[in-house]
Amino acid sequence: MNQQIPINFQHSISLTIKREDLNHPFISGNKLRKLKYNLLQAKAENKETLLTFGGAFSNHIAAVAYAGKEQGFKTVGIIRGDELFDKTEENPTLRFAQENGMKFEFVSREDYRLKSENQFIEKLKKKFGDFYLIPEGGTNELAVKGCEEILTEEGSVFDYVCCAVGTGGTISGLINSALPNQKILGFPALKGDFLTDEIRIFAKKDNWNLISDYHFGGYGKVNLELIEFINTFFEKTKVPLDPIYTGKMVFGVIDLINKNYFPAHSKILLIHTGGLQGIDGMNIKLKQKKLPILKKQ
Repeated sequence: MNQQIPINFQHSISLTIKREDLNHPFISGNKLRKLKYNLLQAKAENKETLLTFGGAFSNHIAAVAYAGKEQGFKTVGIIRGDELFDKTEENPTLRFAQENGMKFEFVSREDYRLKSENQFIEKLKKKFGDFYLIPEGGTNELAVKGCEEILTEEGSVFDYVCCAVGTGGTISGLINSALPNQKILGFPALKGDFLTDEIRIFAKKDNWNLISDYHFGGYGKVNLELIEFINTFFEKTKVPLDPIYTGKMVFGVIDLINKNYFPAHSKILLIHTGGLQGIDGMNIKLKQKKLPILKKQ
């Protein structure tokens, strides 16, 4: 569903948001796209268990847990941070995943960095048996294939397509499916330049650019300016934004419009990648810091 943003900009620039957050009530946004072909592959391989990785408030963990329940898989989540072992009930994301049947293995941050090592994976196989492994964030070739389906014929009228970037799977799919005249702009949620190399593993074109000025200090970092922007945007448009990914991307795009980054008469499409389940967890942190909470309804 494409929704025109009712904000008037200089130079007749138009802004439209593709509401991928509405494509499923619990496996929303890019998570539904990333899991589509991975779940089909897991079934083709006759796997009974899905195993994946994520942090305390991971959209991916929540999505895999629900998708597993919906599709008849057992699910295992390797969770970053062994201090979370006895705090599941306090964490809305982990509580949701557990209620949908996911078993957890809490590991230290040091061990979590080994998640791609064969020796670490073999230890997990000894403990949990044969499983279908889905990488952290869900990004692999099958995930990119799913994300290539985000852009449809309806999106052909846009000059720019913008999305938040986490592990690089979503933007890679957009890059591959974009038309020759379209430019893909990615807004990383993390600090660092490593994402360029990650995207080049999957992206088949050079029609893209990363804009790294809007991470607000790094992954999961927010400030009062971002919170107020997200809440004001919701009041004006009735579109809820998450503070980790899409909120930062939309902030960046509007700031760039105001700085005359885009040519006159540009038509810009924003991809809403979901992630709204994370708002509850973020609001717990915001209350602790005595900051305003985020609105989502």
